[in-house]
Amino acid sequence: MSAGTSAKEFTFQAEIKQLLHLLAHSLYQSRDIAIRELVSNASDALDKMRHVSLTDPSHKETGELVITLIPDPTAGTLTISDNGIGMTEQDLVNNLGTIAKSGSLEYISKLSGDAKKDVNLIGQFGVGFYSAFMLANTVEVRTRSYTEQNGWVWESEGTGSFTIAPREGLERGTQVVLHLKEETKDFANEHRLRQIIKTYSSFIPHPIKIGDQLVNDVKPIWVEPKNQLTEEQYDGFYQHLTHHSAEKPLWHLHFSTDSPIQFHALLYCPPTNLERLGFGRTEHGLHLCAKRVLVQDDCRELLPEYLRFLYGLVDSEDLPLNVSRETLQDSSVFQKIKRLLVKKVLEKLSELAKNESAKFAEFYSQFGNAIKEGVGIDFENREKIASLLRFPSTKTEAGTLTTLDEYLERAGTTQKHIYYLGGPDLASINRNPHLEIFRKRGIEVILLAEPIDEWAMTTLGKYKDLDLQSIDAANLDIPAGEETENEKKEKADEPDATGFGRVIDVFKKRLGDRVQDVRRSERLIDSPCCLVNPDGSLSAQMQKLMMLSNKDFQLGPRILEVNPRAKLIRRLCDLSANAQHDEFIGRVGEQLYYSSLLLEGLATHPEEIASRVQEFMEEAAQARSPIIT
Repeated sequence: MSAGTSAKEFTFQAEIKQLLHLLAHSLYQSRDIAIRELVSNASDALDKMRHVSLTDPSHKETGELVITLIPDPTAGTLTISDNGIGMTEQDLVNNLGTIAKSGSLEYISKLSGDAKKDVNLIGQFGVGFYSAFMLANTVEVRTRSYTEQNGWVWESEGTGSFTIAPREGLERGTQVVLHLKEETKDFANEHRLRQIIKTYSSFIPHPIKIGDQLVNDVKPIWVEPKNQLTEEQYDGFYQHLTHHSAEKPLWHLHFSTDSPIQFHALLYCPPTNLERLGFGRTEHGLHLCAKRVLVQDDCRELLPEYLRFLYGLVDSEDLPLNVSRETLQDSSVFQKIKRLLVKKVLEKLSELAKNESAKFAEFYSQFGNAIKEGVGIDFENREKIASLLRFPSTKTEAGTLTTLDEYLERAGTTQKHIYYLGGPDLASINRNPHLEIFRKRGIEVILLAEPIDEWAMTTLGKYKDLDLQSIDAANLDIPAGEETENEKKEKADEPDATGFGRVIDVFKKRLGDRVQDVRRSERLIDSPCCLVNPDGSLSAQMQKLMMLSNKDFQLGPRILEVNPRAKLIRRLCDLSANAQHDEFIGRVGEQLYYSSLLLEGLATHPEEIASRVQEFMEEAAQARSPIIT
């Protein structure tokens, strides 16, 4: 302070007093936020100085605009310095003594409740500077405006007042000197400061130094034109985001938009789905930035759950800076960003599927099941998501998949349904008797071997005006086809209705309430029987999932359909003429029921199945005549 001068004392505006009281009671989630706020203020001052140097020839800037952090553990201070635009005495009064924006008092009063203590950033109201009092007992601001020859010192203990005094010999810019509290002395530790800068301020467009060493050495490539970036730069930024130093992304999506919201986005797809490797559900979110300053590093609200595997960053100048989880849920800004992100991701996947089929196949092998979840989550984009789905079918070669659109092209215009069948694995599905009539009539069936597949198909319901129908449904609309001579002969050679009716009755009596009904089948060609699902019941695979998640889950009764033309059933019809065979016929019916469950992956009472098979084998052995030599 110059000789003969004295400091002027000022009283804080009422709103500032209330704010400082709140800060003393830990308004912010983390004290680290104070460093972020002060560095952001310094960056703003440098931006203003750059603008002045470009528009005012008398203040052309020739040196480097830089932010410097100077920790002093011995003195217990931390200085955050910039050579930006600086402040006049009146600037200090206006900027550091009042809150100019209307409505601020109402806003601050809302922050006093416990439910509001998760606020991350209140810089929207120009009060981020006051977070300094979370760290310091006393704060000094030494500053000289680019318009003046001498500077000023602002000082306060964060109570009811502050002082301003003239100071000679100051360089242009601002130094904020924090006289740290006893419990915040660790903020004078260089390592701690580096971690804070790398976490929150890595992408500030000006160099940030601690001493002479640059800290923010990662370039914010998302604001650069795409045609000026290399794959190496994209890969390097992915590795910075994910901390996977040797991994390259499968693909990236980089775009900017000005309408309806201004933001930049850079999204990456990892090469591997860790959920498939048993690492549990992916929990990371996107990095959310406001003007290159990190606001949230795991923002899961910007993408729907079915795209949770993506890494990336969204940076917007339109974000409300008082970002909290409640704001994320309520703000229409975030909903607009989310809607556009999803649109761009689905467009990217469609382009890959069309133009880079090998890369899309690699993506789908890792993340196809996550995409299937979108059918039941994202109603707005349901058909776009459905067009990305891939499945094996009865007309695809082993290891290849088909789309629903390709299925429709092969089906032609006369087919009224898209048919599918689920099962525990492809081998079991291909042996399923429900496929017999479809194979005989040359009608394609989509095969669903993943646990989520049937849920996705059931939720989807229809695709391009065609209903999706499981071929194990009781009300199956069996596709028409020309009856072959063999089929006519088989029908003519069926057992008499009396014998078949007796077999049906014995089966019903033996199975009891385990089945809803036993009836003649029109869908089987060779197999003796199959189980079908009554209207409104869970599919076989959905019941299997329920059994896996709940050991007490009981299978619902199904309908057993019996094929009168099968050799085994013909023989049972012959035996039914003698009531003494009813016990044997009943046991066969029971075994057929459990064998059908076994084929669907719904094995219950395995000990009874094994015991019954052994009994049949013993009876068969006893019925054979010994070979006499």
